[in-house]
Amino acid sequence: MIATNHSSYTEPQVAVLHGAGYVGGVLVEHLVAHPDLSLRGVTSRTFAGEPVHAAHSRLRGQTTLAFTDPEEFDASDIDALLVAAEHGQSVHTIPPLLDAGYDGPIVDLSADFRFADPALYETWFGYTHPAPDLLDTFTYGLPEVADPYPPNAKYVANPGCYATGISLALWPLARQGVEADAAVTALTGASGSGASPSSATHFPQRDGNVRAYKVLAHQHRPEIQQVLGAAVDFSFVPASGPWTHGIWGTAQVALGASDASNVADWFAAAYGDAPLVRCWPEQLPELQPVVGTPFCDVGWVVQGDQLVIGFALDNLYKGAATQAIQNLNRVLGLPETAGLLASDAVEKAHT
Repeated sequence: MIATNHSSYTEPQVAVLHGAGYVGGVLVEHLVAHPDLSLRGVTSRTFAGEPVHAAHSRLRGQTTLAFTDPEEFDASDIDALLVAAEHGQSVHTIPPLLDAGYDGPIVDLSADFRFADPALYETWFGYTHPAPDLLDTFTYGLPEVADPYPPNAKYVANPGCYATGISLALWPLARQGVEADAAVTALTGASGSGASPSSATHFPQRDGNVRAYKVLAHQHRPEIQQVLGAAVDFSFVPASGPWTHGIWGTAQVALGASDASNVADWFAAAYGDAPLVRCWPEQLPELQPVVGTPFCDVGWVVQGDQLVIGFALDNLYKGAATQAIQNLNRVLGLPETAGLLASDAVEKAHT
């Protein structure tokens, strides 16, 4: 554990690579206010040389940082990196940094290092992984499940947004070895599609509408199954919801008669010490309370042998950026929630 109150303590210097997108904005906002880290760089080709608020208007007046061109970025004085590149781009960003001698922690927010088996990239993402030798150096970073991380874990693959919600909803069953088949439906807001618009995410198409997509074939499926193991199987219908932030979904499971009375105990055992998972016993969580927060809320209702688990999280926060900071805190030996809760921002403002 880093002793943050020691007079000789120097805050780790952190940079965000490819930080002009929606996730990058949330990363920068939280890192600027982080009590134990110092944000020293943010890269973007599109906005190189411009102030960070050129891409993230809400950061105007909160930081004087400007974007650096990725080709001119120097990681020699950086202690830790968060990579917010698109899927298929991180795998071309990280190896050159390692070849150039960077040896600090990395948290990657893309899917490029989430699987040890390179064949999964051909099947689910349509490309041959160009750096398969790096795959087993990354730890899959769903903090509430991978606890503790392997000793000396340094590289972390941050989970996907749907994968985080569905895995946390079903992990209490998998943890107990309960054999179950879950039917999952989940809806996500428009920010989950990224900053570049498309015909499907265009406001007139999305407003007041719900549209299913990638039915039973979403790329997060192998990621979720990797977490749950063989006991819990699931089907998944994703849908676009008419809002900006947040994922809300349900998983319906038929239980054995002897299991129905144990559900509350399963969730208490899984998340009793998890600071960023909030449980809603005997009810399903709502979407609004998680928007703009680092929490995933899970709740459940049991009727006879039927169990319905509900889950809600902000796709840009616990589904991406704040979970990445949670992972970085862990790797650096900092308090897990540092920089993620309102009390941390207040603490930094008074130091």
